[in-house]
Amino acid sequence: MAHEPFRRIALVGFGEAGGILGHDLARQGIEVSFFDILLRSKKARPAMLAKAAASGVHAKETLRECLGDAEIVISAVTASSAASVAKEAAPLLKPNQVFLDINSVSPETKRGEARHFEKSKAHFIEAAVMAPVPPQRIKVPMLLGGKRAAELAPRLQECGMNATAVSDQVGVASAIKMCRSVMIKGLEALAIESLFAARRYGAEDAVLASLDATFPSMGWKEKLPDYLIGRVAEHGRRRAAEMREAALAVADVGVDPLLTERTAKRHDWLIDRIAAQGVNFDVGEFGESFSWRALADALAAPTKNRRSDRTPKSSRKRARKMPR
Repeated sequence: MAHEPFRRIALVGFGEAGGILGHDLARQGIEVSFFDILLRSKKARPAMLAKAAASGVHAKETLRECLGDAEIVISAVTASSAASVAKEAAPLLKPNQVFLDINSVSPETKRGEARHFEKSKAHFIEAAVMAPVPPQRIKVPMLLGGKRAAELAPRLQECGMNATAVSDQVGVASAIKMCRSVMIKGLEALAIESLFAARRYGAEDAVLASLDATFPSMGWKEKLPDYLIGRVAEHGRRRAAEMREAALAVADVGVDPLLTERTAKRHDWLIDRIAAQGVNFDVGEFGESFSWRALADALAAPTKNRRSDRTPKSSRKRARKMPR
């Protein structure tokens, strides 16, 4: 059965994810407009307008103007802005318009957003983006939740998107995303901590060989370490923010988010160390040539403030007291 694709789409947020989706949707002949708060920045505005022009996407000066006659509004902002954008957009939307939130926030945050639409004739749908956007672009897997999720999914598929409805309740899709992120981003944090320490001991090859012997299909002796650590080096702040949302999700169901909170801290640590050391590189530009070993070595060099790179004495004392 054929479904009518969306013809007019509005994006709120034109960063990495919003820019990619806007470009790919516009290439299919869809009318795409966007609003981003950075349009008000004299520094950021020219580059954002140039990106929009190259993508065939139309910039709008206000949120109200952007929403206009769009059939569907896709919110692709930061995790910290997701709730406020939904609150601001709800009273501006017309009957039967759809507000699709693709931001990485907790299930309770998504439910809070949905409550802003309870008195509206517009429809709120949550989306959980289940993989990094850049490699798969518009085909990145998305899980949808909400009363109209099953109806919306095939229309998004007609637009070239990989959308699957998983529940008619808001929160389930986000729970899948958040609980998965606990594992995936936790693995990134473990890789940083384990391999950076192993590198300083000169033991990284043996550690990686052991991991590869235990988990031979994961690629520990191939590209996996560079991929895991490179993702944090490139997007650590954003991933740390997502892990704080994941911690809220875990805590909301009565599980103490001990490791999730520490994962966010380790992600922030790496970005702080890169800044403190003055390491200038764009992981995206290096592609397959990115080396976690080179980064570990750069961050191991002396800095003006070594405190951020050292384990506090209290922590070392606790470690020594732990039974072996």
